[in-house]
Amino acid sequence: MPGVNRRIEISPSVLPADFARLGEECVNLQAAGADRIHWDVMDGVFVPNLTIGPDIVKSVRPLLDIHFEAHLMVVNADEMARLYVDAGCETVMVHAEACVHLHRSLANIRTLGARSGVVLNPHTPASTVRHVLDQTDHILVMTVNPGFGGQKYIRLLDKIAELKAMVDDGGFDIDIEIDGGISAETIGECAAAGANVFVSGSALFRYEDRAAGVTELRSIAEAARS
Repeated sequence: MPGVNRRIEISPSVLPADFARLGEECVNLQAAGADRIHWDVMDGVFVPNLTIGPDIVKSVRPLLDIHFEAHLMVVNADEMARLYVDAGCETVMVHAEACVHLHRSLANIRTLGARSGVVLNPHTPASTVRHVLDQTDHILVMTVNPGFGGQKYIRLLDKIAELKAMVDDGGFDIDIEIDGGISAETIGECAAAGANVFVSGSALFRYEDRAAGVTELRSIAEAARS
């Protein structure tokens, strides 16, 4: 609900997974207590890497019943959105920096039947989304520059807090998610600043026991905002 502490959710990025056994890795993440699976979609143009196509997502979808979110790091987000909705993603997120008509792009995702999300790179100010809050269900704050996993966390607590205040003051029903360098050392301060969904890739995959990792990250985030 708007204006209150939203449920803490852990959304593992599968970039560090063993892609030879990707379905099994995703099933294990669900069993470990993950709330979502975060699909990092890169086109080699908007970001310097090339990753997951919709057919891969579609092949894994029947194996799980948790939420799928597609993070489109692509230049042609309007064309790609439908492919990932059809593949089974309930949330599709597009970069403000890549969308010429951001309002239209977010509305298009909702028309497709998915939750719309807007992504902000580290340098992009929070104010960028002020006039599209009525068209989005989700704001993703990048705390690394997109393109690769395992990067060093960029501390953007004021930006997170500004977005949280903007959402709450307007009475909007919007999740705030953080992606980049999220670990046991960084998740607490992001939660305290106002975020409630957290992407963790490299840090989570370092836990031999994935369930212990999900539990620890969730516990730290919940304690930080209590």
